[in-house]
Amino acid sequence: MCARKMHADEADIDVPLVRRLLAAQFPRWADLPVTVVDSAGTSNAMFRLGDDMVVRLPRIEGAAQDVAKEHRWLPRLAPSLPVAVPGPLGKGTPAEDYPWPWSVYRWLDGETPAVGRLAAPRSLAADLAEFVTALHRIDPADGPPSYRGRPLETRDGTTRATVAALDGIIDTDAAIAGWEAALQAPAWPGPAVWIHADLQPGNLLTVRGRLAAVIDFGCLGLGDPAVDMIVAWYLLPADARGVFRTAVGADDATWARGRGWALSIALDELRYYRETNPVMAAIARHVIEEVRTEQAHTAA
Repeated sequence: MCARKMHADEADIDVPLVRRLLAAQFPRWADLPVTVVDSAGTSNAMFRLGDDMVVRLPRIEGAAQDVAKEHRWLPRLAPSLPVAVPGPLGKGTPAEDYPWPWSVYRWLDGETPAVGRLAAPRSLAADLAEFVTALHRIDPADGPPSYRGRPLETRDGTTRATVAALDGIIDTDAAIAGWEAALQAPAWPGPAVWIHADLQPGNLLTVRGRLAAVIDFGCLGLGDPAVDMIVAWYLLPADARGVFRTAVGADDATWARGRGWALSIALDELRYYRETNPVMAAIARHVIEEVRTEQAHTAA
């Protein structure tokens, strides 16, 4: 069985490939069952290995560049975080039929939270704030920059181009108004902090409605803490958003920049995945609408 393709330059990845890689590089695991993990993830294909491991293979070269970073930093960050994060068990190397490094991690139990169907949204908001606060407080010494750690205004040209490309698909006037409002927020005045930078539903695992794990640290690095506010619009309903904001201590400027990040990322995702990943596209539409609604309320 193959992992679904979403990129023109995506590698061919399937169960036989995983079995060949394991047999050659991790023979002690070669006889364990391998099954495709049904995921809307866009950067990596995942395969459950036995009962307690997962094989994670980058789909594209850009994602492959994150493997070494995750193996280096996740074991160092994990003890300071309140929920589980992926634990590296093995780092695979490129092979004749697969060109990039890859990983074996321990399996983390939980369910991906469903937007609009959260069992305990206010409790989950508090859990998310606890995770974000803990991550931002970790000593940033020697940490790498996140590619989403740049100032928000550096995305201005591409965001406007994306809005133009979505003309007839979204309310472009509202999108531009929301984007320009975010650009007016003061820049982050402090030092860069550790950020996950991709706190979307697909990168979270819950158990009985509470946050149990955060996964996919490909965007990990140092940057503006506002980037981690995106989860407020990607996942939380409006009546739980305030719980998250209060608990994480976001001031008006950080909140506005976070809303801008959420809008810009969602616009990119809708444009790119509209035909290839309906789950991602639906979430992106949801974010765009949530930002529009909140911005309209703020401006009123």
